[in-house]
Amino acid sequence: MIHEIVAPTVGESISEVRILAWSRQSGELVNNGDTVAEIESDKATVEVIAEATGVLKILEESGEMIPVGKTIAQIDDTAKPTVASSAPAKDNASSNGASAKAAPSTQGLDNQSPAARKHLAESGLSPSEVKGTGKDGRITKGDVLAQAAKPKTIGRAADAEIKSKDRPGDRRVPMSLLRIKIAERLKQAQNSAAMLTTFNEVDLSQVNVLRKQFKDKFKAKHGVNLGYMSFFTRACALALKEFEAVNASIDGSDIIYHDYVHVGIAVGTDRGLVVPVLRNADKLDFLGIEKGIVELAVKARDGKLGISDMSGGTFTITNGGVYGSMLSTPILNPPQSAILGMHNIQDRAVVIDGKVEVRPMMYLAVSYDHRIIDGKEAVSYLVAIKNHLETPETLGLDFKEGL
Repeated sequence: MIHEIVAPTVGESISEVRILAWSRQSGELVNNGDTVAEIESDKATVEVIAEATGVLKILEESGEMIPVGKTIAQIDDTAKPTVASSAPAKDNASSNGASAKAAPSTQGLDNQSPAARKHLAESGLSPSEVKGTGKDGRITKGDVLAQAAKPKTIGRAADAEIKSKDRPGDRRVPMSLLRIKIAERLKQAQNSAAMLTTFNEVDLSQVNVLRKQFKDKFKAKHGVNLGYMSFFTRACALALKEFEAVNASIDGSDIIYHDYVHVGIAVGTDRGLVVPVLRNADKLDFLGIEKGIVELAVKARDGKLGISDMSGGTFTITNGGVYGSMLSTPILNPPQSAILGMHNIQDRAVVIDGKVEVRPMMYLAVSYDHRIIDGKEAVSYLVAIKNHLETPETLGLDFKEGL
């Protein structure tokens, strides 16, 4: 019996995915539950799992853009394996997840996949105009679509001229779907929103006092750190309840107000920036926030974030301070209407009650969509965050209980 493996559904709005790599070869025996491939969408990477035991036949090579639901491989539970079983590949240099000496591709000996040939004909491009990123320089459907999408004002001849200027030591690497999506969303934010940024600074003296007093006991009891992010997340969530437009979004000519606070926490990974969402942050205590952030950060680091982990956010926090940034203007995360930028903490001389004192200071930035948030509202929101952090007892210091 033949069991089909189809490109999985990874989100309501996603119609195509890319095969990152096959971890097994055509002709190899796979078992029910084995990981046979990795699939990339513009939001996450997911594993494709065999749902039967038998011999694998790969129908679509890695690098191809595949419609969701299309058959990408088959498992024959009556066939005899033609190649020895191997461990999942760690190197995706081969489209079948094996070494370059693996069985020949089922797609033919030319340098274009059937899907690529079809789209070359439709787009009017010649193979010489497209740089192949598949095995042995093979041209995939994704390569053709990427080339066809390039601005026509440049012109194909000019584009070829640009490519000809590559020098020894230059490397061309196709953008991942995640990186392409990041670029699209950032440009979407810039092009569609009336984006402004307001700044302030916050004295973190009292937060530091509390962390110094309780962080070791908190870590010993709960196994997670009492970090700055829980203070900032609580401050943002409380202020959002006061300024509901900052937690809202625009849909056409309507404003959608959210009676919940789902905070996106920007996380830098090897694949790019991702923004997993801490749900119902306004209802979480300090421990819940810290555990939630750690869980999301680990999943981001390991590439295990799912669509549900990164959808539905109503506000975002980004912390450039961990990289040493002193000041920035963060870009909105559509369809959200505001984002908070945290920065580096530095001891600075400030005037307190007529006296110069050295305090741990941080610059804060809130970028906002002026179509929905007035300047007064944005400034007042940022001041509310500042006041919560400078008088942290307003945050409800539940972590002190039992320590």
